[in-house]
Amino acid sequence: MPKMKSHSGTKKRVKITKSGLAKKTIANRAHKLTGKSSKRKRSLRETAYVDSANSKAMKKLLPYQ
Repeated sequence: MPKMKSHSGTKKRVKITKSGLAKKTIANRAHKLTGKSSKRKRSLRETAYVDSANSKAMKKLLPYQ
């Protein structure tokens, strides 16, 4: 059986941690930043973990991570 391919788009956006959680950056930080408050922009800098409903799908898209 051939090796599975990792999903290229997911590879660029999500990293799997040692404990098996999927880590991602928060969206809405690219443009139109003048309409967002400083507090909101500051909180968008942080990384977040993919919720449990979608983490199984992320691990399937990245089989060898």
